[in-house]
Amino acid sequence: MTDTTAPVLEMKAVDKSFGPIDVLHEITLKVRAGEVLCLLGDNGAGKSTLIKTLSGVHKPTRGEMLMDGKPVTFSGPKEAQAAGIATVHQFGGTYPLMSVGRNFFIGQEPTKGWGPFKIFDRHKANAIAVEAVQNFGITRITDGDRLCGGLSGGERQSLAIARAVHFGARVLILDEPTAALGVKQAAHVLRIVGEARRRGLAVIFITHQVMHAMAVGDHFAVLIRGAIAADFRKGEKSREEIADLMAGGESMADLEASIEGYMDTHDGHVPPPAG
Repeated sequence: MTDTTAPVLEMKAVDKSFGPIDVLHEITLKVRAGEVLCLLGDNGAGKSTLIKTLSGVHKPTRGEMLMDGKPVTFSGPKEAQAAGIATVHQFGGTYPLMSVGRNFFIGQEPTKGWGPFKIFDRHKANAIAVEAVQNFGITRITDGDRLCGGLSGGERQSLAIARAVHFGARVLILDEPTAALGVKQAAHVLRIVGEARRRGLAVIFITHQVMHAMAVGDHFAVLIRGAIAADFRKGEKSREEIADLMAGGESMADLEASIEGYMDTHDGHVPPPAG
């Protein structure tokens, strides 16, 4: 992956305000095909608003969004989905009392029959759904009639990702997909993210878990109080540096270094109070 590849999705100097309240400030991001962009930030960093802006729920107040280098404006999530932007929230928006096949095709169910006699083609839906999820390595799912409530959290995430890919997603936005999962389930979801990248999708992986981001990320951005505090490639920062950034620790580290420098040149005395 090189920076010369044209981004599939890009934000340029995007702001989002609600009345007098500014939530996003000068957000500039880009993600390319076959790349995982990890967007890191703690609670209150503005991640939810950013996700909703990317997925068409909110329109930018200022700035622009582009797909394949061309400006786009979405009037709602359906237009964003039609353009190939799929958002998967925790548990993938799956319904526990519905079957795997039903969840896979919800809103786009295959039918059989004619005119007023059309009915849901359960056999076709189940066969396609099982094949799609197994192609993503979810081998435990062999029966499309199985209720999603009996699947693990990782399997439900994986089902949603397989569904998005099946219906033509080009950009996959994953909202904290591993936050509520145990170690084994989280590892499974991270493998699925890697498979989505291998298939050429542009993946935006939103998380506050640095270890998970480092396991799959190619490109990283840290969001603090609605602004991008850092933008870097894989290998350019350590786990500790990223965690410090997320906590605002870089400015604290600079302050500590300044104090230590003063003490080194003033016989161990701390700086005097300001003013």
